[in-house]
Amino acid sequence: MSAPTTQQDAATVITIRGRKVVPGVAEGLALVTRDHISGWGGIDSRTGTIVETRHELRGQSFAGKVLVFPGAKGSSGWSAAFHMARLMNAAPAAFLFNEMTTKMALGAVVTHAPAMTDFDRNPLECIETGDWVRVDADRGIVEITKKTATAR
Repeated sequence: MSAPTTQQDAATVITIRGRKVVPGVAEGLALVTRDHISGWGGIDSRTGTIVETRHELRGQSFAGKVLVFPGAKGSSGWSAAFHMARLMNAAPAAFLFNEMTTKMALGAVVTHAPAMTDFDRNPLECIETGDWVRVDADRGIVEITKKTATAR
């Protein structure tokens, strides 16, 4: 057997399972936060940038990324803010979240991005910003390719 020839060959892949909220398949770089995200007033829907003053991801964009976070906070305007992000081509590629609320469910649905919750392993403990994540909500599977060959 020959040694791996590329970083991808040497990468560690972790698989977790969860429940589909919005169907579909998407993949992209992970953007991870342990902070809840406020939609109305907490994001710039035109760019997908988090603008909430004390948020750990302030100034970073989730556009085209797999957003991994606990869940939604704030007003019912959360879904409108993420719907507008979709219209502006600035929405996340997919949502992975731990806390199912009506606000979170509606936001995921209007964004049209694959979304999952109720995981067999906490995604906040095994996914890091910069990991490559493939979300197959239809099958209830998330595949995480660690950004480095050394995984936890």
